[in-house]
Amino acid sequence: MYRLMIVEDEMIERIVLKKMLLKKFGEECQVFEAQNGKEAVEIFKRENIQVVILDIGMPGMNGIQAAEIMRKEKKDCCLIFLTAYDRFDYAKRAISIRAMEYLLKPYSQKEVLSVVEEALRVVSEQEDKQEGIKLQDTGKTPESPAIEEEPHHALDDEADFSSRLSVMASMVEEYIRSNYMNDISMSETARAVGYSEPYFCRMFKVQFGQSFTSYLAEYRVSEAKKLLIQPNVIVKEVGVRVGYMDSNYFTKVFKRLEGMNPSEYRMARLKDLQI
Repeated sequence: MYRLMIVEDEMIERIVLKKMLLKKFGEECQVFEAQNGKEAVEIFKRENIQVVILDIGMPGMNGIQAAEIMRKEKKDCCLIFLTAYDRFDYAKRAISIRAMEYLLKPYSQKEVLSVVEEALRVVSEQEDKQEGIKLQDTGKTPESPAIEEEPHHALDDEADFSSRLSVMASMVEEYIRSNYMNDISMSETARAVGYSEPYFCRMFKVQFGQSFTSYLAEYRVSEAKKLLIQPNVIVKEVGVRVGYMDSNYFTKVFKRLEGMNPSEYRMARLKDLQI
């Protein structure tokens, strides 16, 4: 059986998550529990845990610190973060220790089960690979070694790319949420999350399906719309507050995305709210 551990200091969260996982994977998984980082590290070493789901904000040793120890102990374990801490520095540390996923609370059941299912698939691939090595060491020839070896590497590479992509996306989203009101660029964002600009550009398009400039413009306009329905906010100030120093350019971008200028949008929305 696969050995999975939930690391969560909130008892109710831990019970709900364990019940969810046992219902879906109970026949193939043994689920361990830990209520803090120190206890988690002890169980991890003792039980040879393969998949770890960690909260971050715990007393004493937090989830990130525990995960760093686990990664040193076992380089191929699958680490999954479930956390209410939507912080850029945590996401950056998560990617540095090759976390498989960084999900924010409140998470959906579908999200968690999908990530755990992928983690178990990765563990299965790793075990198959190790079994093949053992057979070779004993002088036995595994079936179709040339055919098996390459797909395993391809699947491992795909899983690694997917996990890095997901964590990078969390980092980018947090950076934009914290800095959209400033004059930020793609190159600055790439440096902030630790990537070269060409690599960041490619990864961004794969993850978000659009360019960084388009994504940032859409995010800024969505924030502008929130401000425009507040009667006490002057329309001319809205552009500046969402990162556009040039009011004419802000109006042009807003009209391109919404089909009307900011003043027209405000009038339409306030009229709707009065009905």
